[in-house]
Amino acid sequence: MVTLHIGFDDTDSPRGGCTTYIAALLVEKLLQLGAEFCDYPNLIRLNPNVPWKTRGNGALCLRIKCDKAAVDEVCETVAETVEENSDLNFKNTDPGIVFFKGVRVPSDVKRFAKQTIQSIVKLDHTLKLIKKFKAEALGYGTGYGLVGALAAIGETLEGDHTYEAIAYRTPENRGTKRRICLSSVEKMNQETKPQTFNNIDPETRRVLITPRGPDPILYGIRGETAEAVVRAHMLIEQLEPVERWVVFRTNQGTDAHLRKVKAISNVQPFHSVNFVGTVVSPPRLIPRRHRIFTVEDETSKVDCAAYEPTGTLRRIARELIVGDLVEVYGGVRPSSSEHPLTINLEKLKIIELAPKLTQWNPKCPQCGRRMGSMGAGQGFRCKKCTFRSSNMQKITVLEERKLRRGLFVTSPRSQRHLTKPLSRYGKERRGRPSRLVAYWHLP
Repeated sequence: MVTLHIGFDDTDSPRGGCTTYIAALLVEKLLQLGAEFCDYPNLIRLNPNVPWKTRGNGALCLRIKCDKAAVDEVCETVAETVEENSDLNFKNTDPGIVFFKGVRVPSDVKRFAKQTIQSIVKLDHTLKLIKKFKAEALGYGTGYGLVGALAAIGETLEGDHTYEAIAYRTPENRGTKRRICLSSVEKMNQETKPQTFNNIDPETRRVLITPRGPDPILYGIRGETAEAVVRAHMLIEQLEPVERWVVFRTNQGTDAHLRKVKAISNVQPFHSVNFVGTVVSPPRLIPRRHRIFTVEDETSKVDCAAYEPTGTLRRIARELIVGDLVEVYGGVRPSSSEHPLTINLEKLKIIELAPKLTQWNPKCPQCGRRMGSMGAGQGFRCKKCTFRSSNMQKITVLEERKLRRGLFVTSPRSQRHLTKPLSRYGKERRGRPSRLVAYWHLP
């Protein structure tokens, strides 16, 4: 038996298609060829800030054991399935497939995967690693899909990971409004949380398990274990046929994309970062109800944006004042002629709150009414009883802050695939599953 890692990426386009659907098709085909799955299909979300990504920027890896004599047929089946189900007529769809034999994935490839999830990597680097470790590769178009394909092989999910059960639509229903019983989603959410997460947005009550695009996914349920997402899937009442469904093991909801930087001067465009800094400008409101504030450390400063859809974060940002010490988490938007380098906020940790001091005019000693200023350095006058004084001073008052220290995350409806929700803190896990649940795919 040969252990074979099959990575593939960049098969879809904004017009439709889905790389996870190709993985679902291959599960059935490879089992028919006698393959044994060593793991659930791995769904690896890559850097969400790359400008050329499509939707969720997910790459796939299938890890199987098969008879040595069947390897060629397996590879041919994968290539044919990818070709048949990719949007090859779209100019920016450039699928890539990588086949790597061996039980252990080289550490260089694992490091490459981490770089691909957190930053920008070049195709040349990818090709060098493929050649170095004698992997086989098949690229279409520019071949840039090979980057994600190799990264999916390299991210073996030995650290924190989650699961997702994805159900797929029949061809005749794709592109139409998705039909599931909303009350069953509510019931599923109540019975399975916190073992499942981000099913419903708590602020708007919007259902989050159904995507909005033309892809073949009917819904996807994310959770802490394979058992949890399978149970949740069984609780959903579908109002249209389900062609197939599969459980994936994934880096979603783990913050795998965030890289801690020690200084703001090290922040680079298109990366995902977190760092500590001090608020140096009051939050300002810009069109479309977005909040912008500036954070600084001893090396540099940078703008941070809490956009209107982030909900919770925008409300938190509104209460910041100069001097607050915060930890910022988010993607780096490059500078342009219209705006400077900016962090698109995903999370915000309040470390220390600065004192909020407010100055008030003194009260009149005769009638108790708040006095008015007669001008800079000229003292105060009571409009009610006409009492005047040039010796009285403004009173400094320490106001109670509405904010509290702690970690705040953008509302579920605007969370990225990789963003770790608050419900997952303390549930991080390591290692691969010792076995697969008996019922993890259909057909």
